[in-house]
Amino acid sequence: MSTTTANQPLGPVPEDEPSEHEVSLYESHKKIHPRSVSGFFTRWRWAMVWVTQIVFYGLPWLNWNGRQAILFDLLSRRFYLGGLVLYPQDFIYLTGLLVMAALSLFLFTAVAGRLWCGYACPQTVYTEVFLWIEKKIEGDRSARIRMDEAPLSGAKAGRKAVKHTAWILFALWTGFTFVGYFTPIRGQAADVVSGSLGAWQTFWIFFYGFATYGNAGFMREQVCKYMCPYARFQSAMFDKDTLIVTYDTTRGEPRGSRGKKVDPKEKGLGSCVDCTLCVQVCPTGIDIRKGLQYECIGCGACADVCDDVMDKFGYARGLVKYSTQNAMAGGWDKAQIIRRALRPRVLIYTTVLTAIAIAVGVSLYRRVPMKVDVIRDRGALARMVEQGRIENVFRLQIMNATEAKQVVELGVEGMDGIVIASEARVEVLPTEVRTLAVRVQVPPGASSGSHPIVFKLQSTTDAAIQLDEKSVFLVPR
Repeated sequence: MSTTTANQPLGPVPEDEPSEHEVSLYESHKKIHPRSVSGFFTRWRWAMVWVTQIVFYGLPWLNWNGRQAILFDLLSRRFYLGGLVLYPQDFIYLTGLLVMAALSLFLFTAVAGRLWCGYACPQTVYTEVFLWIEKKIEGDRSARIRMDEAPLSGAKAGRKAVKHTAWILFALWTGFTFVGYFTPIRGQAADVVSGSLGAWQTFWIFFYGFATYGNAGFMREQVCKYMCPYARFQSAMFDKDTLIVTYDTTRGEPRGSRGKKVDPKEKGLGSCVDCTLCVQVCPTGIDIRKGLQYECIGCGACADVCDDVMDKFGYARGLVKYSTQNAMAGGWDKAQIIRRALRPRVLIYTTVLTAIAIAVGVSLYRRVPMKVDVIRDRGALARMVEQGRIENVFRLQIMNATEAKQVVELGVEGMDGIVIASEARVEVLPTEVRTLAVRVQVPPGASSGSHPIVFKLQSTTDAAIQLDEKSVFLVPR
């Protein structure tokens, strides 16, 4: 069984290649051995590998006020982000961050295609790391292909064993770091050394490590091609002004091999020397000369290797480059491409993203690191006490979201003569949730019915912490 998939070439299709090709739905997977490449985009890609991994592996080891700076403590239901302590009640901030992440992805895709996939996606990053390990142990592309095709021998088994050992150790380190975002990593390291690691920690370290080992070591491009939904719906975010890796068919065709001293015009050839290096360096194994394909992750490896070939033949660079469909059709220069980047879709994404970022930032800035809930005592709505005073009992739940002890003074307003008859000064320990009963009284003669009142909380430790919480005082008939 087979199906027809259409590519989208950015220019005339070569006569020897149809715009549609048959792809078997049951074709067995052929292992891809990407060729090593160097160049401008490769350096940027490796720079992103270093940046993302330094952040990922380094953040859990940073401390803030004697505890882990970044910690998602699920057991105590607290998220620590530097000096910020978030509780389940602060879920709105997480929602805002997730919306910002999604809009950022939409924005980057509209401007530069699969920029995230090619440079910062964990699948791409870890595949690059695993390929680097594979190259160091088994050799370059040709050596790896020969080794895979060779019969099993002691040397082959030894190299494979060393490679997989290195992969597994790196994957377990990755799993250990991942779990270290949810349990204090220093304590976790001590538990590993002492052999007292908990069952759930052990499970997730091995689970995440196994996923890293399988995805980056074996599945690689198959994750991008078949499992990742982004590859499927990205076309909905593309338009003819999206910057993508493209092959200049007008300049490159007709392609053909030739010597370095041969004038291509005399042979009726384009700039493409048909060396297939662009295919050999592609991590997903596609031929960029066939046009835009959903498998392309926009890493720019083909552009780097093509520029090297053009340099060797003395041709101008840019046969394979980042460009747009409109730019290729109109022969635009870089300035025109940049101007066209500020189109309505991009401006809308940018405006919405900026608005949400400002809203989240302002909300976090104005956030009071203490919360209070007032609940009426259902056992006694109202009662008469000494000297004919009328009393209501409330339960106050005070949550201290700071990492310092707070001494809080309680007050109440809203009725003449209303006072707090119980202790009006309370200490709340760092990150503690304190529940206390508060007796509120009014003088005799208050009019019957329900009266709105306001509880006022003022921290004497931090003058900036001040809370008002509304409630109702009941006076019986």
